[in-house]
Amino acid sequence: MTNIQIEQEIKVTEKAAKEIKRIMDENKIPETFGLRVGVKGGGCSGLTYTLGFDGEQKESDTIIESNGIKLFVDGKSLFYLSGTELDFSDGLNGKGFVFNNPNAKKTCGCGESFGV
Repeated sequence: MTNIQIEQEIKVTEKAAKEIKRIMDENKIPETFGLRVGVKGGGCSGLTYTLGFDGEQKESDTIIESNGIKLFVDGKSLFYLSGTELDFSDGLNGKGFVFNNPNAKKTCGCGESFGV
């Protein structure tokens, strides 16, 4: 197992943390699981965000803890997500997680993809 690296490169807002915990409770996801946050190619702006629960950290993962949520982030994704704030919106324009990424130079209209 690799050394666990604790960083605050990605922040989870209180509202997003509350929603993540609610989803974990409703789906009986063990508290030992973390939220895997990543970036992959795709979308109309070039890159899309990925979110999912994962029970195992990978050797190249950086572990970030924010507002009681453990995040697993691979090195490539961390490069694009450094400084990002993960928020949750339940406004009139829809409900879902929102990435406030200072590295995104352009985003698509729906906010699901970005370019650097």
